[in-house]
Amino acid sequence: MNPVLRPLRHAARIALAAVTMLPAAAVGQAFLPADADVAAAIRDQAEVRAAAARVDAAGASRRALAVGGHEFEASVGTQRRRAIEEGRDFAEWDLQISRAVRLPGKAALDRQIGDSLLGVADLRRTDAEHQAARRLLDLWMGWLRSAATAGETAAQAALLQRERDALARRVAAGDAAQRELDLLDAEQALLAVQVVATRDAAAAARQTLAIEFPRIVVPMQPPALPDPQPLPGGSPAWRERIIRESAEIELATGESQRLSLQAARARAERRPDPSVGLRLLSERGGAERTVGLVLSVPLGGGYRSARADAETANAAAAEAEAAGVRRLVEQAAWLTVQAADSRREQWLSQQRSLAAQETAGRRLRRAWELGETPLGDYLLAQRNLRQARLAEALARVDALQAALLVRVDAHELWHADTHGADGGPATPAP
Repeated sequence: MNPVLRPLRHAARIALAAVTMLPAAAVGQAFLPADADVAAAIRDQAEVRAAAARVDAAGASRRALAVGGHEFEASVGTQRRRAIEEGRDFAEWDLQISRAVRLPGKAALDRQIGDSLLGVADLRRTDAEHQAARRLLDLWMGWLRSAATAGETAAQAALLQRERDALARRVAAGDAAQRELDLLDAEQALLAVQVVATRDAAAAARQTLAIEFPRIVVPMQPPALPDPQPLPGGSPAWRERIIRESAEIELATGESQRLSLQAARARAERRPDPSVGLRLLSERGGAERTVGLVLSVPLGGGYRSARADAETANAAAAEAEAAGVRRLVEQAAWLTVQAADSRREQWLSQQRSLAAQETAGRRLRRAWELGETPLGDYLLAQRNLRQARLAEALARVDALQAALLVRVDAHELWHADTHGADGGPATPAP
């Protein structure tokens, strides 16, 4: 990030935090991996390490541009002169040292291009870290989603087993028919298949997370999930922050600025750099010595003009692409924040549906125990209840993930630039 903009960014975060942000403890993040583990895991990602290496490469290129590509050139020549009339041979030599000189304005442009190269490389690293944070969130919540499915299915299997044991005692006592036990056994066998499938899916999701992010400590048992909360401060503030913090916008803008500087440098190159040198000659065995200055100027033609036109067109294309990237980010920010609001509403609806299913299930169970309804109706109600519980659990995970994605895209979660220069949080605690 541009060092001039960093203090302004920090101040903007603090101002927004007073309205929209809550401290980490207030939003209940116990179900997420530790921040230190996340930071280490993100730094360890191959694409992040590659981007960091390219920052070093850009720094070296910046130094090279500041120095310039012109170097001293030395040329030495020797010859022998034969003076026929004098009947003598003479050893002669010449030495020339020269160097091209950047014309005024070119050195400043080269330094600006170097700064732009370094800034773009740093933005690419920031974007790589952001993409790694998004991928970690997706894998972590995917594991929690699979684990929630497996846990809910296993709990329902245990409940059905208790139902089966109770029914078996009633059959043995002659209070229930054997066909009812057969129906319950069939239902139990069907649920057992789901238990195995969901358990294996959860194990696969956990293994994928552990392989992709080996520095993340993945517990054997998934943590308890809190109730999803609405976004603090309202949706507009989060959309604005996502757009403002977008590395994609900054990267596209930085690349456009870099190409504009490249175009200006290409236009400046229409005037070639002259070479200035010193020439020493020794003739007739040293009897004659010559010292002179050498000036060499390339004669520019259509090639330099065409290169300048090409770079100017590339800069115009990059500027148009930057505007397109901004529109895409604005659209994505709206969709991301809207999804967080929508997912929470869906979870609330699933909660209400689950409560209704539980009430109906209790009444139907009592009716079955009293012999007022057949076992098939009760099993259907239990199946609907299982689906409602699973839907509520999945809606909870989806709502939590949608809200967390807003925070990740806003660089409020799992980003190194959310910390101040002193290493403390950029968002103040109340």
